[in-house]
Amino acid sequence: MKTINGVSVVVCCHNSAKRLPQTLAHLANQQVQEELPWEVIVVDNASTDETTQTALNCWSEKLIAPLRVVYESQLGLSYAREKGFQEAQYNFVSFVDDDNWVCPQWIQRIFDLMTQHPEVGACGGSIEAVCEIEPPWWFEQHKAAYAIGLQAPEEADITDTKGKLWGAGLTVRKSAWQKLKDQGFSSLLTGRTGKKLSAGEDTELCYALRLAGWRLWYDPKLHLKHFITAHRLQWGYLRHLCRGFGAASISLEPYYFALDCNRHNLKRKLCQNWQVRLIGDLKNILPHWYKVLKSWHYNLEGDNEILGIEGLLGRVDEVLRQRSLYNLGFKKIKEIAWKNHLSIPIKNLK
Repeated sequence: MKTINGVSVVVCCHNSAKRLPQTLAHLANQQVQEELPWEVIVVDNASTDETTQTALNCWSEKLIAPLRVVYESQLGLSYAREKGFQEAQYNFVSFVDDDNWVCPQWIQRIFDLMTQHPEVGACGGSIEAVCEIEPPWWFEQHKAAYAIGLQAPEEADITDTKGKLWGAGLTVRKSAWQKLKDQGFSSLLTGRTGKKLSAGEDTELCYALRLAGWRLWYDPKLHLKHFITAHRLQWGYLRHLCRGFGAASISLEPYYFALDCNRHNLKRKLCQNWQVRLIGDLKNILPHWYKVLKSWHYNLEGDNEILGIEGLLGRVDEVLRQRSLYNLGFKKIKEIAWKNHLSIPIKNLK
């Protein structure tokens, strides 16, 4: 069945009743050509508040785009996004978080960009922070951890440079996603689960699209505002976030290997063994043993070394957790690369 070119906006929600009204208000304010088909799909991901009713109450039936609420009982961002893909009627699926306020040209610009560039599997834009409280002094230095700022210097194909896009406002071509599913792709990550700060599912999808031969595009005029609550502007939250990034990097390593020009050398092959990876990460932590001990008792706000340590600790925890599955991840991603006849990996992977 051929997918119709149009825009399906998917808002994944878990207990989002307080955040949804502003998000939907910005979607309702879209400046769209009358003939452009689009829709809004709110995925209620095992919420226990009034998320569903709030979404329905905030959306007027007189608006030019329909809104539907669908339910996903399996808690986790990846499961919610999977549900969004399945429910989307149109080929351009734009994931807008429940705290994202998109610009009035969002829908139209996505449609124009994805229509004009059929080789693009995913696109993303620039993100501005709107903080509930005055941001801490260290926020500007670490805003990228919150997916805030510019993703590239200018509008461009970023497949061979940055090589990935942030998840907030990420738009994916449904036919590209379907091709991945037909080849047996399933996420090695689950994304954020309730209050658990896991991460990396956006990067994983970008890497999988690249393995399938699709391109990534960045357009700063695809602009949205990200509302950041007070508790997320705490140093402790950032530390937990960095630990989640570290844990996610373990599941992403099969993609690094598949896309790496040097994947055939001995050192890279050894890194596919979980014991070798664990020893390497422990070796990197060892010089910081005093700071690790100190961090258990003190907040050490603003200490950049601590954030790096959190990432390493996250990696160690994750290697130990999935040691029996570590090699299977490499096998799975190699199969996707083989099915797409990937012989020339993309350089400059970051």
